[in-house]
Amino acid sequence: MVDELIEKADIKSLENKLGVHFEDKNLLRQAVTHKSFPNENKKLNIKDNERLEFLGDSVLGLAISTYLFNKCENSPEGELAKTKAILVSSETLAEKARKLDLNKNLLLGRGEEITGGRERESILADSTEAIFGALYLEKGFVEAKSFIISLFKKDINKVLSGEYEKDYKTLLQETVQKDSDKTPQYQVIEELGPDHNKKFVVEVELADDKLGKGRGSSKKKAEQKAARKALENLDIYAEE
Repeated sequence: MVDELIEKADIKSLENKLGVHFEDKNLLRQAVTHKSFPNENKKLNIKDNERLEFLGDSVLGLAISTYLFNKCENSPEGELAKTKAILVSSETLAEKARKLDLNKNLLLGRGEEITGGRERESILADSTEAIFGALYLEKGFVEAKSFIISLFKKDINKVLSGEYEKDYKTLLQETVQKDSDKTPQYQVIEELGPDHNKKFVVEVELADDKLGKGRGSSKKKAEQKAARKALENLDIYAEE
């Protein structure tokens, strides 16, 4: 029963997908172990991935920052920070988790499994960073950086060429939650035009502070524009 529970994480399959051989298999298994699993299986004495996620966050940041610093020699600090913010967002990291089949090999508690934790963005993003932490401990920074840059290369090129579709709502939420536990709230404050050509005006607020407005042909587009304006007002993004 114990082996059956733990082997829900297919380590050999993970190694093949990563293209990396781990001498310490437990390290790789820990990277895909959500805290809910050991909480529900205390007798297994298995560690969750939170410490590896903490380490991997720094490894990812340094790898991306170093690459951008060397590649974009004429870019100011602000531009580098914008590019990095997109690349290390939860949305992008969750996408990488799916690409690496981490979602299929997570060790989750029964409660998280039932409530869709295997596809939850925050869990997937954390597991990706935990993998980076495990790679760093197993192979060192040079190899971990090489893996990360290879994984993000297409995204980096898209961002630098202006082709990347920025998720401003995600960026805004992650920005404000660094210093606050509050979440930006979006409200339609005006609807313009006939039904077949309606425009929506959305305002985003944080607590009682109005951060920005946006207009679009759909509520979703208006929210994105409002989030972008908020980022500009917070000096995170400059007008393009």
